[in-house]
Amino acid sequence: MSPRRPPRVYFSLRSPFSWMALRRLEERFPNAQEIAEFIPFSEPDAKSAAALQAAGGEFHYVAMSKAKHLYILNDTKRLAATYGYAMKWPIDKGDEWWDLPHLAWFKARELGVHRAYYDAVMAARWERGENICDPAILRLVCDEAGLDGALLVAAPDEEHIREQGVEALMRIYEDDVFGVPYFKFGRHRFWGLDRLDGFLAALEEALAPAGTAAPAAADPLAGIPVELRERRGSMDHDTAGGCG
Repeated sequence: MSPRRPPRVYFSLRSPFSWMALRRLEERFPNAQEIAEFIPFSEPDAKSAAALQAAGGEFHYVAMSKAKHLYILNDTKRLAATYGYAMKWPIDKGDEWWDLPHLAWFKARELGVHRAYYDAVMAARWERGENICDPAILRLVCDEAGLDGALLVAAPDEEHIREQGVEALMRIYEDDVFGVPYFKFGRHRFWGLDRLDGFLAALEEALAPAGTAAPAAADPLAGIPVELRERRGSMDHDTAGGCG
């Protein structure tokens, strides 16, 4: 595998599918953190959105319908039971400041504690139903995990952390990421928890000893009519175990 083009894993602290997919990824591929590049996906606040626009990018995510939301509630409940994951749905009101916990992840990475931060925040949100976008709650969650809560919660005030967040948003824009979990490996893209097996298969093939790997794959869109590729919206009436 070329070190210049590592696999990319786009994740969100907000999405239940992302939470389950990354947990499954760690269970099945324990060294994923050493192999892949992990990039946070979150709705930017006004400041980040302005910086993203100034850089020439935009955010692809579109809010889901009520019908899709209700389906996801049922689907994630079923999946959590299947995997044996304890889950308590947080009550989001729609005005959450998602940049806060995601920018704090960048600060945690800078401090070398991003894995501990991620585990603590995911347990708070998905196992206890806590509001990780509330600065006071996020600080307490971090403190209880042995992390510097005050420093992490202050991450949005640091310009270089903001810049890292905008760089991630540009990656999201350039890679055409519209929802999470989203895995990208070379020309191959996998959206949703249901596509984790395909991503893992691609990784295993790339990591196989020299001389045993399969021939390079063809264009993933080969054989699909050009006119169908251009008809945006004609195939987006379902979900593949992903938020987006």
